[in-house]
Amino acid sequence: MTIHGTSQRRVGRVASIRSTWAWALLATVGLACVPVDLPAQAPSPGGAQAPAAAPPPSLVEVKQIVSRELAEGQTFVGTAIPYKKATVGSAVAGRVAEVFVEVGDRVEEMQPLAQLLVETISLERDSARAELQLRQQLLAELQNGSLPEEIEQARSAMEAAQARVDYLQTRQTRFQQLQGTRSVTAGEVEELLTTFQEAQAAFRQAKATFDLVKQGPRQEKIAQAQATVAVQQALVERLEDMLKKHTMISRFDGYVTAKHTEIGQWVNQGDPVADVVALDLVEIQAFVLETYVPYVRLGQTARVEVPALPGKTFLGEVVSVSAQADPKSRTFEVRVRAPNEFDNELPMIKAGMMARVVLPTGPTTDALLVPKDAVTLGGAQPTVWTVDPATVETYEQDGITFRRGTATPTPVRLGAADGDWIQAIGPLEPGRFVVSKGNERIINRGGQGAAVTWPVAAEAPAATPAVIVPADPAAAVGPAPAPGSRS
Repeated sequence: MTIHGTSQRRVGRVASIRSTWAWALLATVGLACVPVDLPAQAPSPGGAQAPAAAPPPSLVEVKQIVSRELAEGQTFVGTAIPYKKATVGSAVAGRVAEVFVEVGDRVEEMQPLAQLLVETISLERDSARAELQLRQQLLAELQNGSLPEEIEQARSAMEAAQARVDYLQTRQTRFQQLQGTRSVTAGEVEELLTTFQEAQAAFRQAKATFDLVKQGPRQEKIAQAQATVAVQQALVERLEDMLKKHTMISRFDGYVTAKHTEIGQWVNQGDPVADVVALDLVEIQAFVLETYVPYVRLGQTARVEVPALPGKTFLGEVVSVSAQADPKSRTFEVRVRAPNEFDNELPMIKAGMMARVVLPTGPTTDALLVPKDAVTLGGAQPTVWTVDPATVETYEQDGITFRRGTATPTPVRLGAADGDWIQAIGPLEPGRFVVSKGNERIINRGGQGAAVTWPVAAEAPAATPAVIVPADPAAAVGPAPAPGSRS
């Protein structure tokens, strides 16, 4: 299916057909390497230039139109609703300083919608950060331990106290020797003894101080400092979180559908600021009668038409089937999710539009099916590129068999879907080839058809994928047919 902005489904098929493409590309490259002598063109009479050469054929994938029994589609009226919808509110109370969006604006995920005044909380946050830095430095001081200079200072004080103890001990010994000669009095001896004891106490204190300085801070002190840092860190984070809550943001890509505030308005916690809806995908909410709901399955493909967009067709997927019927209408809610299309960056399907959903819930009938990828949407009517059997030629290049022919755009109407296939109603015949990959590269010459080519090995059975179109447009040119090789 060629839909603008959706081509991811082509990637998953590459692995199973890599070898086929290798031969096809070798053949294309081999053709480019063969020297060809072209005869000189004679000038046309009157000096007029010769008509431009036809464009080279486009390398494509083809599949055959198949005829199968398919349940007839039943149309149900529904309403387009957003894939996501959110009323963005204020997480804190405050005065609105700025509003960044208007109704209808496109917003991206995490884009600001409005801003409250933040001067006061910003100052509180800055003060808390400064206090946190102070406590972190105090913790670092404890963790680094004592400086070498501090240890040396404590050692010197201890040695000075030791020296005074030694000096007083020597004097005390002399006083004891002179005490019998009455050269010293009893009072002097007692005074010296007291001074000696004080010196010993001072030495013990200096030694204890040296041991503490050398050992460094206690682990308990470090743990206390770490706890104060953690408390302050939590305070800073809380203020920063509060500061973030002063900015209202969108949590997903979408469009603003309502604005509930203006600059200068006071909002309380929980007050709405703006409504945002996601419309890259839309869901069609339809109500199916109980007689039809047993035939609806999750994952089924459903055709979606919007009366406000005449000629546009969308393909969606059934994503939910309610298990509870409405007791009054006896209908079940069914939701079909479809990719939206955009015009000038605005969604074509808007929330609230009426839509019609075609679900395969009727009796079976013979239908012509084409691959979904063969249908080209976006124009006035869905089209498929069909290959005229009368124009098909077979040729070989470097041992690879190719076919080429003329593809013509054929308008069709779409019916019910069956897996990767969809009913196409129009001038089609079973067994005829349709272009299922590469239709976006075909050069349309005003409805006269366009030349296409494909490897015969790519003509896989209808139920299996064949060739994936190469990503390089230059590689999408097939080799020319050999002379006289019409099939």
